[in-house]
Amino acid sequence: MAYYERNIDGELLKWKASVHHKPILLRGARQVGKSSSVRRLGECFEHFVEINFERQPQMAQLFKSDLSALPIVSSIASLVGKPIVAGKTLLFFDEIQQCPEAVSALRYFWEDMPDLHVIAAGSLLEFTLQDISSFGVGRIHSLFMYPLSFDEFIRAQGFDNLSEAKRGASADNPLPELLHEKLVDLFRTYIMVGGMPEAVATWIDTHDYLSCQKVHAEIVQAYEVDFGKYGKKVNPSLLRQTLRSVVHQIGSKFVYSHVGQDIRSSVVKEALDLLRLAGLIIPVYATTGNGFPLGTGVNGNIVKYLYIDSGLLLAILSLDMGDISELTEQILLGTAPDLVNKGSLTEMIAGLEMIKYMSPDRRPELYYWVKEARNSLAEVDYVMMKSMKILPIEVKAGRQGGMKSLYAFMELKNITGAVRTSLENFGVILRDKCRIEIFPLYALANLWD
Repeated sequence: MAYYERNIDGELLKWKASVHHKPILLRGARQVGKSSSVRRLGECFEHFVEINFERQPQMAQLFKSDLSALPIVSSIASLVGKPIVAGKTLLFFDEIQQCPEAVSALRYFWEDMPDLHVIAAGSLLEFTLQDISSFGVGRIHSLFMYPLSFDEFIRAQGFDNLSEAKRGASADNPLPELLHEKLVDLFRTYIMVGGMPEAVATWIDTHDYLSCQKVHAEIVQAYEVDFGKYGKKVNPSLLRQTLRSVVHQIGSKFVYSHVGQDIRSSVVKEALDLLRLAGLIIPVYATTGNGFPLGTGVNGNIVKYLYIDSGLLLAILSLDMGDISELTEQILLGTAPDLVNKGSLTEMIAGLEMIKYMSPDRRPELYYWVKEARNSLAEVDYVMMKSMKILPIEVKAGRQGGMKSLYAFMELKNITGAVRTSLENFGVILRDKCRIEIFPLYALANLWD
């Protein structure tokens, strides 16, 4: 499969060039491209040594007694027949969750051989980390990786100029309408194809949605096979049922009873925690929005969940509902306002896009604001901090109306700036002292420029 440039590549190159390069734990769900990105980085070294603990389980024996880096490295070099030299070799431990002792050993690589470049990755790594009381805090650097962003998706197809053009646009400097319409069309495709590397490669090779959907179905099936590997006493059928419920509740406050009337909420909560650890779902917590950090005002009982990828979400909907041709037709052919007014899907994609442009150095956190009262509900889709100020973000369509909750939040919190993301071109809405900037869904990366 062809390799397509990822945003993480730049971070890895900076790490390679840094004098102080702690061992990296590359974290993320299965099949998001972690191993491929490390192998691409390996091309920048004289020597690249990869140990896959799933394919080479015998290598785990090297970590059973002494965790000191020097004897382990010497043994690996002898076994693979390649030199492992500081500054010239990239040592990659893949599927490291299969060898918890190797995770613990990473701290000693930093202490014993600080000049050696070491990266570890694993598909179900979070479960192993949860069981290790201390895996080297301060001695290991984590990077978080997700499916391709829209920017990565269009660059993979050779539309670098479009990517640069939208990065240069702003609320006060919108794109020419022809470029805007081209980006909207590409974004429609992105919703269907999603960002899983294999699905993107299939699209570029075939330009056939049905072929992409087969890939999606295979990935969904692989994720469900993994349920039995989560290491907890949660029935795989319950995990599957909970995940399906998340998909059908996208864009709404998660209701535990919707998983099953006879299933205790505590059991559902445990299933949700496992799915979150696996990287399949991302929580969006309700916050009071009273100040920084937003996490201090969180109500843990009110949470939405995002599913990892839009293409995979459509695959699950197809499995559950059978015929989703009306939805796919709306995505590909419907008017932009109609598509955005689908609400839940575009709200999810907006959230996924935002986390992909946040710093990969830490696990991203998403928040929203909600005020429930008798016979009324006020809700702002996302709330984030930007330049030490609260920035509310609404996923909306038309220019008129539809932003009552946003204005209520701004008035309540004495905020004068906000963002509305839609499939409109860049623009500005001025109301009293409020300035609401319009960012197209395809240009949420601009919030971090």
